[in-house]
Amino acid sequence: MKNNIFIKKYEDGMYSLSTKIKINAPIDEAWSFFTKPKNLSNLSPNDVKFKIISGKSDSFYEGKIISYKIKIFPFTFINWTTEITKVVENKLFIDKQLFGPYKLWVHEHHFIQNDDGTTTISDKVKYKLFFNTFSKILHKLFIKKKLISIFNFRRSKSKELFNNSWTLE
Repeated sequence: MKNNIFIKKYEDGMYSLSTKIKINAPIDEAWSFFTKPKNLSNLSPNDVKFKIISGKSDSFYEGKIISYKIKIFPFTFINWTTEITKVVENKLFIDKQLFGPYKLWVHEHHFIQNDDGTTTISDKVKYKLFFNTFSKILHKLFIKKKLISIFNFRRSKSKELFNNSWTLE
């Protein structure tokens, strides 16, 4: 599978991740699926043992708080809490980590309706790690690979869920 997940490192310890997929679904169907918190576990690889602790309901709005438990290393679980900070229906939503494994995590999800009835979904993540010197090593050895693996899994799962008809852009 072609890897179209791009991670860029900045001087101040900030990173950005971007990826884009095109799925065979109209925008309202894509939006409905990707804005239901309960679907997050379907889009997460089994090895992260993703579990929603609170915020499972289908309601989706600015200010919604969602808490998860995830496995980050063997035998090491962490709680992660995010807030939905912006919602523009059928266009974009943004979630921001309030508590979790990153010093900063802001994830933008953009949706574009294509002329052929498909939808392009772009993910843009800005993140920063704790402990700048040590985290550079962790990022190089583990975190970058794990993020790429998670986003590749999401693509695979999206392909399966949306009728095996999507392409990378």
